[in-house]
Amino acid sequence: MAAQENHRGLDAQGYIRREGSPARVPYAFRPVVAAARDRLPGVFGARLDGAYLYGSIPRGTARVGRSDLDLLLSLRDEPTDADRAGARALEAALDEEFPEIDGVGTLLFSRTRLLSDLERYDLGWFVACLCAPLLGEDLAAYLPRYRPDALLARETNGDLALLLPRWRERIDGAADTEEARRTLVRSMSRHLVRTGFTLVMPRWNGWTSDLGEMAEAFGAYYPERAADLRKAAVHGYEPTGEPAVLRSYTDDLGPWLAGEYARVHGIKAPRP
Repeated sequence: MAAQENHRGLDAQGYIRREGSPARVPYAFRPVVAAARDRLPGVFGARLDGAYLYGSIPRGTARVGRSDLDLLLSLRDEPTDADRAGARALEAALDEEFPEIDGVGTLLFSRTRLLSDLERYDLGWFVACLCAPLLGEDLAAYLPRYRPDALLARETNGDLALLLPRWRERIDGAADTEEARRTLVRSMSRHLVRTGFTLVMPRWNGWTSDLGEMAEAFGAYYPERAADLRKAAVHGYEPTGEPAVLRSYTDDLGPWLAGEYARVHGIKAPRP
């Protein structure tokens, strides 16, 4: 009898299965994905090593008019200011042309960094497990298989304490508008939920990218904080512009989560 795949995002051997695929892209989003694939070589030329989709679109869970197009690009050298400017121009063009998406986000990294020992359990894992190949060679062939263990937990989200001061600066520097605050709430909510989930991931023994499922997994081990993470999961999909939500993230939930993460898993290896 063939081995059955684990319902918690693992294969029969207990490794995290790659969660996205171009084949899962919903019909409504296929034109914008095709446009991105066709235009990327023209923007980056021979510097482009490969391109990946990640997020809700390759998972097949994107919502028309609500979801953004997320891209990760592998470059043959370290990204330059010209590369970043090209990416921003392409993002703006796609966002204006395709009403099906609510923005475009592009991550730029060198092939060397993605395959480096330092990034093996962070960006390397991200490429191998959460990114779907769109163009070029798939770097997953050079990366190990990953289990939902403490090493992966530490190297993916063990830097929240370093991020919190930057979050406070972003909040202080943001425009005093509902729209600006909603953007911050959405991003920070998602980060906190994912951090809460990876805190308990080794015990839960699985992987999911669904914010609601992440919050429920966390709540099973930290019932005293379960309501906080459930609210953050809701705000990750339907953000509010309430200033109090951002203050609670930087003054309460964030510091508590950073401290508990360091106690359980340790601190992420420093980056240059």
